[in-house]
Amino acid sequence: MAECFVVDNSVVMAWCFEDESSNYADQVLERLALSQGFVPAIWPLEVCNVLLVAEKKNRIGEADSIRFMELLNQLPIIVEQESPERMTREIFALARTHNVSSYDASYLDLAMRKGLPIATLDKNLSDAARRSNVPLLPGV
Repeated sequence: MAECFVVDNSVVMAWCFEDESSNYADQVLERLALSQGFVPAIWPLEVCNVLLVAEKKNRIGEADSIRFMELLNQLPIIVEQESPERMTREIFALARTHNVSSYDASYLDLAMRKGLPIATLDKNLSDAARRSNVPLLPGV
């Protein structure tokens, strides 16, 4: 199996919405054929929320959301669990230090703890990763 990496929800959701697709996101998806992705504990809820909002805005239908979730469940993505204490201490402090959302900080924290590169399309998270010496997963 090739190198593992942390995959941010910005990349994952680019797989769902045609108007957000990118070569980079497609390359990350292709890499998952030979790799393993890691995501923080909040990721499943984050995906659900994006899909629910998209449904409410008539951007996608309920069947599309269900189909996308089924596809995600087939990918080699490992959800790393965290204790509430760690979330409210270390991740909260990391978010404050880098002026990013707690969600973004959870991806950054996971990449830092595992020593893995991070795949993201989010500028704030990319900037925080660079400041933290966390490598960004390069495009192919």
